Amino acid sequence: MTAAERIRCMLLRGGTSKGAYFLAEDLPGEAAARDDLLLRIMGSPDPRQIDGIGGAHPLTSKVAIVSASSDPAADVDYLFLQVSVDEATVSSAQTCGNLLAGVGPFAVERGLIDAGPERTTVRIRMRNTGDLAAATFATPGGVPTYDGTTRIDGVPGTASPIDLETLESARPLFPTGGVRESIDGLDATLVDNGMPVVILRAADLGVVGDESPTALEGDDALRARIEAVRIRAGERMGLGDVTGLTVPKMFLVSAPSGAGAIRTRGFIPHRVHTSIGVLMAASIAAAARVPGTVAAEFARVDGGDEIRIEHPTGVFAARVGVHRDAEGAWAATSSSRRTARPLFDGWVFPRSSL
Repeated sequence: MTAAERIRCMLLRGGTSKGAYFLAEDLPGEAAARDDLLLRIMGSPDPRQIDGIGGAHPLTSKVAIVSASSDPAADVDYLFLQVSVDEATVSSAQTCGNLLAGVGPFAVERGLIDAGPERTTVRIRMRNTGDLAAATFATPGGVPTYDGTTRIDGVPGTASPIDLETLESARPLFPTGGVRESIDGLDATLVDNGMPVVILRAADLGVVGDESPTALEGDDALRARIEAVRIRAGERMGLGDVTGLTVPKMFLVSAPSGAGAIRTRGFIPHRVHTSIGVLMAASIAAAARVPGTVAAEFARVDGGDEIRIEHPTGVFAARVGVHRDAEGAWAATSSSRRTARPLFDGWVFPRSSL
């Protein structure tokens, strides 16, 4: 393998996910050529991704592509790509709030942004959705720091905090206009506060809501029924035929078991999330604050803006604000605290062919 075949790459843990970060200029501009290259870099299709840098799970087979933004409201553009593990597919149908946590530090590391002497805020346009976000993080001496005392459930150890804020979207919070509807005989809330999500009662599907991801994934009848609902919900949400897409995400909710506001188990869409994604949490938290939703039935909500969402490995604290406009439509903003850490920076060598 020659030096000409190597690609500059940084692997970062962002939130509770892990992904390969690239500058747009280091990848082909044409989508088909880019996706072919990424499949060869990540080692797909192969359940182990043994011949690439993917981690053999959807949460660790992700890509962030970052570039300077032409949008005056943003500093950088961020395109998220979900690389399938065992299929030769790459999807841009969704964004990723966990990898979003690493975009700001990566932009500074690559020289796209000049860091401040103590803290830096990077304005980010998420190209998948067109939404805007801001990431604020420590940069003592103009260099990102990754060591700190912030702990997030689902990640061992502690790290420096990264505060993420997503601005109000032009898309409706409830894509169908209603806060609840019936799909295949099940009550459902279809919500999109940065991520299209379908919320169902766990009990309606014959589960408690405290099952492990492994147990839920092993229930073929449950997965089949959830997938049937997902396909119908995707059509109603204006996403078209979602059979081959990774959205919407499917969440089973129930009463909280501990100090949280609501308990969740999320299908993303075929594997079960070991924790919860940033924007998935934002969508569920927004729904929990709106009367009449499936989530609101279970949520313990006080007067503050924080919703503590229980997931298989702990609790995610999502801060959301919801309001209705003059026409009665709901809208929301969200913020959260994440961490990120670079794992390696250098050159990745793609295999020569699929």
